[in-house]
Amino acid sequence: MERDIHATGFRFTTYSEPEQSIFEKLLDIFQELLTHTSGDFDEAIEWLRALDKEYDLTDEDYTIDDFIEDLKQKGYIREEIDFDPDVDGDGQGDGKGKYRITDKTEQAIRQRALNQIFGKLKKSKSGNHKSKDTGAGANTTGDKRNYRFGDKPEQIAMTESLKNAYSNHGIDDLQLTENDLVVNDTFYNTQMSTVLMIDISHSMILYGEDRITPAKKVAMALSQLIKTRYPKDSIDVIVFGNDAWPVKIKDLPYLKVGPYHTNTVAGLQLAMDILRRKKNANKQIFMITDGKPSCLNLPNGEYYKNSAGLDPYILEKCYNMAAQARKLDIPITTFMITQDPYLRRFVEEFTASNKGKAFYSGLGDLGEMIFEDYENNKKKRRLK
Repeated sequence: MERDIHATGFRFTTYSEPEQSIFEKLLDIFQELLTHTSGDFDEAIEWLRALDKEYDLTDEDYTIDDFIEDLKQKGYIREEIDFDPDVDGDGQGDGKGKYRITDKTEQAIRQRALNQIFGKLKKSKSGNHKSKDTGAGANTTGDKRNYRFGDKPEQIAMTESLKNAYSNHGIDDLQLTENDLVVNDTFYNTQMSTVLMIDISHSMILYGEDRITPAKKVAMALSQLIKTRYPKDSIDVIVFGNDAWPVKIKDLPYLKVGPYHTNTVAGLQLAMDILRRKKNANKQIFMITDGKPSCLNLPNGEYYKNSAGLDPYILEKCYNMAAQARKLDIPITTFMITQDPYLRRFVEEFTASNKGKAFYSGLGDLGEMIFEDYENNKKKRRLK
């Protein structure tokens, strides 16, 4: 779209998609493959070669080998020496170069996930979330109110203020006083601490459905969104299988499912431990899972496991953790990516214990549902 300076209005022209070089097209596919292969460069390149063979992605002037060299030159990969014993059985390391992705690629994958999932979002200058209370902030409520000492000049609604001045003083003695001023009311800006829990039990890849890759993309997109759009907020990611442990944001592309049961209680315990240390008054837990809780830690260091149906002992521990989070004023939003009726009953009971929320989501809309809830899960400002 371009502006016609000789006439009122705008003149619209045909949109043309920006030209991409072969490298840029391959890079986009390569980043997607890295997400599916958990950051395994060799496997991703093997897939890329197969796609090239089928769809002619390259030509004789630019090959996959040229692409790999460009990745190296542009800082997307680095070559490391592999000192593992080789398969020849001579007890010596191969000493061969092995490519690994760099921090630049990890960040590019997170940004790509953000663009994929949240690409339709409107840009916003706001760096925080708006609460239900009004106060000094960047987001207007749409309402007007009288000026109060401390309001910023940019909040003043000039049209309404001038109308007041005319009504109060008349045209002959027109003046603008403090009593005439009207301002655009704004929401009070809050800060949020979020823990995102991701189920990495074996069921996340059962029945031929890859559930871990969409969950991984959501984690990368949400973390990138918070770091760029809400820098005052915090995001911690934890995974839970037989146990629970934190995952660094830079390591999200490498996340894999393991041969684990589902220890939901361990995940919730770790999430609440993390949030207890946060200074923000506003805290929340997002939990992405597809299965039933089937594992607990026992005091002797062993596990209590039961994959056959919903175990009442495990369920009771889950409900207790949900109630404990409620006492700490930490809402839990569960994103259940299966539709089994008996699992829905568990989630409903769990949600009721926490007074939280639950969404029964497909994999395709998981990201947008999490974003919408992140934006809308706004709590009242706490007055200290």
